[in-house]
Amino acid sequence: MDLELGGKVVLVTGGSDGLGAAVARRLVREGAKVALCARGAERLAATAEALRAEGGDVLAVQADVSKAWEVEHFVDAAHARWGRVDALVNNAGTAAARPFASVSDADWEADLQLKLFAAVRASRHVLPLLGEAGGGAIVNVLAIGAKTPGAQSTPSSVSRAAGLALTKALSKELGPRNIRVNAVLVGIVESGQWVRRAQELGKPVETFQTEMARNAGIPLGRVGRADEFADVVAFLLSPRGGYVSGAAINVDGGLSGAT
Repeated sequence: MDLELGGKVVLVTGGSDGLGAAVARRLVREGAKVALCARGAERLAATAEALRAEGGDVLAVQADVSKAWEVEHFVDAAHARWGRVDALVNNAGTAAARPFASVSDADWEADLQLKLFAAVRASRHVLPLLGEAGGGAIVNVLAIGAKTPGAQSTPSSVSRAAGLALTKALSKELGPRNIRVNAVLVGIVESGQWVRRAQELGKPVETFQTEMARNAGIPLGRVGRADEFADVVAFLLSPRGGYVSGAAINVDGGLSGAT
């Protein structure tokens, strides 16, 4: 299926590794022009170079999206490069889940800045540019805990639930302007954090991920692949997903309950 993304300009936060890099790779293969941002300069540069080697038109901007001016700089740099912006993927974030009583005010603030306010600021700054392009799409990358938070899941589950509310509110407000807003809720999907965790435990990544899938009770019996996640995001960004807005799609192998 041609997703009709050729020539479109898409911004991806947290795009240097894991799921963000997988989305960028999928978009490049569809012919989109992709701007990436991340905090780590070395990994960002390596990812951008790999995408360019595949023929991608890629802009890499070092930015910490928890800082407002750096988010704005990222968006402005992409617009200056290509003269338009068609879509935004708010992907930046890290896993942070522990007992409620152990989460300090500073921890809450840092998590909300990274996972909620970064998406708020990026969406707000990109909004007039999407309008100039005649419409577009925003995808917020969340986690299944946004719908079904568990014990000892703070602060992430609360930040992600706020992202879910943001998605729905913006979809209703921006729909009349031909701007679609959706969320993808991730379960256990291969990513850099699981590779690092396997290394810490001294286990092969495949063994560690198989154990995770079994212990979590994933009905499909395996951890998700990053490219499977990226396919869903690319579809939601594309004109082929033109009548999908305000949706929160689980990519979790059936792990979530009915919500």
